[in-house]
Amino acid sequence: MFEIRLGDVIDDHCIKCRRITNHSVVSIVNGAAAKVRCRTCYHDHDYRHEQPPPSKKELKKQELFREVLATLSPTASEAEEPPADPTLAEPTPEQAQEPPAPESPKRRTRARKS
Repeated sequence: MFEIRLGDVIDDHCIKCRRITNHSVVSIVNGAAAKVRCRTCYHDHDYRHEQPPPSKKELKKQELFREVLATLSPTASEAEEPPADPTLAEPTPEQAQEPPAPESPKRRTRARKS
């Protein structure tokens, strides 16, 4: 392969243009491009190896998926112990038959000026 030099033109994903465009190498670290400048909008950013950054929606999906996996595969020590919280324990037949009483709506009143 060839050695990358300052000013060389490489392709990368520009976060401002939101597409893959030509970029000029601005800085090099350990023989690899570290920072690049878009030749369309002149925006400087880290070299991303032509990979677009994940969207906020994708990041949220990943976080929720990790939470689901954490609840599905508990560690062996947690699986052997009974739940300490009584709300997590299975309800007795008497508790299961009685629906909870609905709460009455609370009214807010304003303090009157005297």
